Amino acid sequence: MNRFFYIKLAVNNIKKNSRAYFPFILTCIGTIIMFYSMCFLSMAKNIGRFSDNQNLRSILSLGVYVIAIFSVVFLFYTNSFLIKQRKKEFGLFNILGMEKKHIARIILFETLIIAALSLFMGILGGIIISKLAMLLLLKIISFPVSFGFEVPPGAVIASIVVFGGIFLICLLYNICQVHLSNPVELLKGGNLGEREPKTNWFLSTVGVICLGFGYYIALTVKAPLAALNMFFIAVVLVIAGTYCLFIAGSIAVLKMLRKNKKYYYKAEHFISISGMIYRMRQNAAGLANICILSTMVIVMISITTSMYAGMEDLLRNRFPRNIIVNASNVSDIQAGKINDVIKKQVKAAGAVPKNIVHFRSMDYITIQKGASFTNADSDSYSVSKAAYVFFITLDDYNRMENKSESLSNGEALLYTYTGDVPGNTLDFNGLKLSIKKRLPSFNSKGIISSVANKCYYIVVDNANTIKHVDDSLAGKRDGLGELSYYYGFDVDISRSAQIELVSSLNKAVKDGYVEGAENSRKSFYAIY
Repeated sequence: MNRFFYIKLAVNNIKKNSRAYFPFILTCIGTIIMFYSMCFLSMAKNIGRFSDNQNLRSILSLGVYVIAIFSVVFLFYTNSFLIKQRKKEFGLFNILGMEKKHIARIILFETLIIAALSLFMGILGGIIISKLAMLLLLKIISFPVSFGFEVPPGAVIASIVVFGGIFLICLLYNICQVHLSNPVELLKGGNLGEREPKTNWFLSTVGVICLGFGYYIALTVKAPLAALNMFFIAVVLVIAGTYCLFIAGSIAVLKMLRKNKKYYYKAEHFISISGMIYRMRQNAAGLANICILSTMVIVMISITTSMYAGMEDLLRNRFPRNIIVNASNVSDIQAGKINDVIKKQVKAAGAVPKNIVHFRSMDYITIQKGASFTNADSDSYSVSKAAYVFFITLDDYNRMENKSESLSNGEALLYTYTGDVPGNTLDFNGLKLSIKKRLPSFNSKGIISSVANKCYYIVVDNANTIKHVDDSLAGKRDGLGELSYYYGFDVDISRSAQIELVSSLNKAVKDGYVEGAENSRKSFYAIY
């Protein structure tokens, strides 16, 4: 027998079944292009220097894993339909005298040809559009465009390894389908999905429980950090529940409808329900895939589009003022010196500060239980129950908010950034403050917008009350010392001038650190 006989037969089979193979090959090529493009973006040399601590590269690497998992599920599911259509042909080969090992050899060469063609075209297509993907990414995150063309070897190798593994899995599955079936089953393989499926109440119950528990987690978890910890559990449960309900639950519902004679024995219901019962076994997994992927796409597009459209608002929320100076544990004299340094540097930059906000505060990480706050260093520490509490004096509040509030000893004003405090009394490890008023707004620190914990601002009559709170929360350890100092202001100068001003302020302010919206714009855009 000619040694190229099986190769020629494999090529002829692909040509004769082009209506089935052509969409499959296009699917493989498109998936490889998508995977290579993401690998390219995560490995390209120009990416790393655009973001702080390789944040952008790390996020893109997660995208590589997501696409790899999607590719395995999607291509394996597509291949299962393809081999089902080919079973009759393989059964005919078997009846005409061809042994199953020979059929397996034909399947091997067919898979090798499809894999080689898909990998070559997919990687070539990925290389061609990779520069376009880079330009699009740089445009989205507002970075300058660099010239040059790059083909990361790691992206090529990763594409070959991942999709080589997928084709190997498909090959083994196809060979097993032929090997474990007799010729008659192969000849009827295209019709196997038309048998009436049995009702699987166990799988249906599991689907309801998984889906219900997944949505229960999504609706009941309120603390952001707890939500982060439970996020993947909820997603996995919802995906598993969706598959179970489509595969088993849909059949159970359809059979229940068939038992309802008043509903079933109607012309508009009889044919549709009967047809769906026989079709669901074959199409349930595909419908579940469509449901899950379409939901993910809708959520992803809506969130990312909204975030991109509101990027400047997000940046302003993080940086309420163009330039912000923060200093911890400084005295009133040191705070005055910081004011002098800021005025000197701003004047040297030819800028005029406006919308100035400055105040002194003391902040704590506490454990909140209702209206009670205890030291986070205690044995009862729980990340999901942690809350940031910021104390400022009444004089600072009235000055920066242009108010004329008054407080007696033991009274406080409360602004809730995130979280909830029931009742009208705050308890700090035994020290109680009465809530005189809940504030509707507050010039809070911008960094709070990136904190997942609950946050509260509490205005008290004077610094002595803050010292008492500090003593109460400190317990056995020493107090936290002097208050912190916050100074923020806007300037009407160019972006480059703002960056230079922040740099000069960081050198001049010895007791704190300075941050600016323009200095953080690139890393902010990259992360988001």
